[in-house]
Amino acid sequence: MDKSRRVETPPAAPAAAARPVAVIDVGTTAIRMQLAEIQESGVVRSLDALQQAVPLGKDSFTRGRLQQATIQQCVDIFRGYHRVMQEYGITRSDQILAVATSAVREALNRDTLLDRVYTATGLVVRVIDEAEENRLTYLAFQGLAAEEPGLREGDALVIEVGGGSTEVVLVQQGRVSFADSYRLGALRMRESLETYRAPSERVRSILTQHIERTVEFIRRSMPPVKDLRFIAMSGDARFIAAQLGADWKLAPLVRLDIKAFAALVEKIVPLSTDRLVRRFKLPYQDAETVGPALLAYLLLARAFQVEQILVPRTSLRDGLLREMMVRDLWSGTFAEQVLDAALALARKYHADEAHVRHVAALSTRLFAELQPEHRMERRHLILLQAAALLHEIGGFVSNRSHHKHSQYLIANSDLFGLTREDIAVIALVARYHRRAVPNPAAHPEYAALDRDSRIAVSKMAALLRVADALDRNHVQHARDFTCTREPGRFIINVAHVEDLTLERLAMREKGNLFEEMYGLTVVLREARTDGNGERGTL
Repeated sequence: MDKSRRVETPPAAPAAAARPVAVIDVGTTAIRMQLAEIQESGVVRSLDALQQAVPLGKDSFTRGRLQQATIQQCVDIFRGYHRVMQEYGITRSDQILAVATSAVREALNRDTLLDRVYTATGLVVRVIDEAEENRLTYLAFQGLAAEEPGLREGDALVIEVGGGSTEVVLVQQGRVSFADSYRLGALRMRESLETYRAPSERVRSILTQHIERTVEFIRRSMPPVKDLRFIAMSGDARFIAAQLGADWKLAPLVRLDIKAFAALVEKIVPLSTDRLVRRFKLPYQDAETVGPALLAYLLLARAFQVEQILVPRTSLRDGLLREMMVRDLWSGTFAEQVLDAALALARKYHADEAHVRHVAALSTRLFAELQPEHRMERRHLILLQAAALLHEIGGFVSNRSHHKHSQYLIANSDLFGLTREDIAVIALVARYHRRAVPNPAAHPEYAALDRDSRIAVSKMAALLRVADALDRNHVQHARDFTCTREPGRFIINVAHVEDLTLERLAMREKGNLFEEMYGLTVVLREARTDGNGERGTL
């Protein structure tokens, strides 16, 4: 293994309560590994860093498949990384997180690579989608903001121009207000230039035209911004920052004047890959991507009229480390971000906000009450809450069969941080809030889920139906209730409501799935309180 890229820090005995971990990023041009120690306090101490070049993007973006020689090269790299991990005592699966991005994601034979790596090393590599890349970019930004508190205020646009795609995350007042991924990749652009044999004198203009189309689309898609901090988060950005004298030992990020940045970019872009290697001593795979990536950053910065470009030492691997540090990802800020995104989508389609918020709150109560029966995780609670917020958006299309329209709109939308599988689950839970129950024979989207996900969808949909029935008239008067169990029955005692006739009628229509999944019939009762505050039922 080439050790030239390693930070030569000898393996050290872990400090008390410290957890050694490894994160691996299978990218477009290289496989990178970061070894670190996570203290109980949350402090992350870097132990080692390795990088090995591999032409995954060249194969995937031009042929659609990974060549056998490339697959073997990847297996050899993982074998070497595995030996290094063992030196540091990193041997358990919960100490290792390995992900692959666009180059592997788009390869038709990606499973061959994943299976070969697993067979050779026992390491599981997870192929992540664009939404997960955005989430990791945001997690990396969170770590940066912890070191630079000023980034939490105002607007911050975090952009990572990678080899296969560009990730864009807008954080306003600490909240993600926009996140998307674009097929604007530096290696993708370089391969296009070589495919069409663009003459060197036209490289700049061709790249500019290609990039500007995407830049304009990004600018028009984003909400208004003010006092924007423009953050370029990639190895190419760190390269140009180093050329301009940046020193990350002094601060976690450096500020580059846009004029100085532009002047150096204009010198770099026309240079051939060979000249870049000779002039800047760059590895060949880095020299292939640096020109298109830096031009993309420059055109984006100009589009948003910023005077400075902020370049942190942070990378996607910092996002992976932060994910390992946050043991319950489905809590705290991340859960809030998901539900904020769901509520924003509900508002976009003019949902009855008071109703959907109330149904989400009722669903949350029922989820807690029935924990012994359903035994679902916190992840499922967040997905259920999101489905509750979105279950009526199909009414934007038509009130007739609006549950089916809700499924379609959700399935074809993006929700920050959620995978396509997560979104498919939310869409199906919303779809089953009324009418037909889940049926693998009749509903192909439901049938496409694995068994565990199908059962979870049915359990969550059953809870959503009960919650929706409790607010049948959309006036939110069923707020205070208690739950009890009798043989074969789940009793909901609703306080401060004189008449539950409408809710009982709705429960007759919707309660069948609950009975099927939980083996209990839902019974609604009006609860009364006497003068001493004691409750009774009628």
